[in-house]
Amino acid sequence: MNIILMENVEKLGQVGDVVKVKNGYARNYLLPRQLGVAATPGNTKRIEKEKVKRLAIYEAERKEAELKAEQLSKVSLTIAVEVNDQEKLYGAISESDIIEAMHKEGQQIDKKHLVIEKPIDDLGNFEIGVKLHPQVIAKIRLWVTKKS
Repeated sequence: MNIILMENVEKLGQVGDVVKVKNGYARNYLLPRQLGVAATPGNTKRIEKEKVKRLAIYEAERKEAELKAEQLSKVSLTIAVEVNDQEKLYGAISESDIIEAMHKEGQQIDKKHLVIEKPIDDLGNFEIGVKLHPQVIAKIRLWVTKKS
């Protein structure tokens, strides 16, 4: 069955794409959640008009995210933690700790937007990603120091 996507669907396509999917996937998942519509000639014309509007909104959101990313790239966070005799952390730095440090800096970031490649369990300088938009990831510097 051919479906026109109304939303971005991971591993399937972007808004406005015509994709061929199995009938059950379309009937049981895409259509009930309004992620897509059947690819009829009428729907195709309607979607083409909507696609132009959605692309303009998407680009505006991307530009806004780029401005926010530029602002966030200037942010440098410092988190002081307890360490043992061998200079090892008792635990890892959590996402909540990073969000709390961001709030102290006056930045509002949602926890699910943080991109941390590996656990932060050492002292030092780290780079944390913040996914602001599907195409924009801001980088924040994080310093982990020991409490004195």
